[in-house]
Amino acid sequence: MTARAIKVLVADDDPDLRDILRSILEPNTFEVLEASDGSTALEAAQRHRPDLVILDYMMPRLDGAEVCQALKQDLLLRHIPIIMLTGRSEIQDKVHGMDAGADDYLVKPFEPQELLARVRMVLRRTAQELEANPLTKLPGNVSIQKELETRLASGAPLAVCYCDLNQFKAFNDHYGFERGDQAIAHTATILLEAVRHHGNPTDFLGHIGGDDFVIVTTPDRAEPISERIIEQFDAAISQLYDEADRKRGYVLSKDRTGKLVKVGVLSISIAVVTNSEQPLTHVGQIAKIGAELKTLAKRIDKSAYVRERRKNA
Repeated sequence: MTARAIKVLVADDDPDLRDILRSILEPNTFEVLEASDGSTALEAAQRHRPDLVILDYMMPRLDGAEVCQALKQDLLLRHIPIIMLTGRSEIQDKVHGMDAGADDYLVKPFEPQELLARVRMVLRRTAQELEANPLTKLPGNVSIQKELETRLASGAPLAVCYCDLNQFKAFNDHYGFERGDQAIAHTATILLEAVRHHGNPTDFLGHIGGDDFVIVTTPDRAEPISERIIEQFDAAISQLYDEADRKRGYVLSKDRTGKLVKVGVLSISIAVVTNSEQPLTHVGQIAKIGAELKTLAKRIDKSAYVRERRKNA
């Protein structure tokens, strides 16, 4: 199977420079997307979710720093690495670009080999730091651990929402991995939209693996986010079922003994761990409380969230 081409979004108002970048990148197996101004670049990033963005600092409509800031504030796009292009004498532009969140910069004119080396270095570094899930493109366990440790160290109000699908194995066995992947991707979209609508700009969404996700927010936002997730999930999930199964309200699946049993429609359980009632001191403590709460949520036998309210869990 051929490996997926790495998508690079090149944003520059100079068509000659875009041609140069394309001529360097494409022969080295990169797929190049183009944008001629900052606003178009932002739209292209949101539509195509590239693996890397190369931004010229000086562009019409939105400059490179403004595009960079917008990407870093987007929950789904903030982890995309950005290389800023600046002129040889534009030292202040480099500073503004890095302050806006650029991961690296390159001075024009540049040598092709230097560009390729910078691109590969930034991608390698990002992959090591992010460990993104290939299906959802959401940050994986390394980033989740880092995010939780940073939040704990700050001592600020914290809520961690562990989200997990119920009956997913039966659904996956019945319809196959492709439909299972659709369910996971669909869930990621619902979580993302819920955080965007009811969360804070600095909230975090990660993909632990399989059908397990985590949201890092604040205690006042955790319940509105959870309610939105449940509402949207329950309203849309039946569309992933075949019509006959949807009408029956269940699929047939084999249990551990090999016996056929009726398994209901997918639902979602959310465990909400906060430091409102008790101090949280380490990631292991959060995970332990989350696992206990998720067990309680799954006993409800429908989409539900359970929030930790004990003074001493």
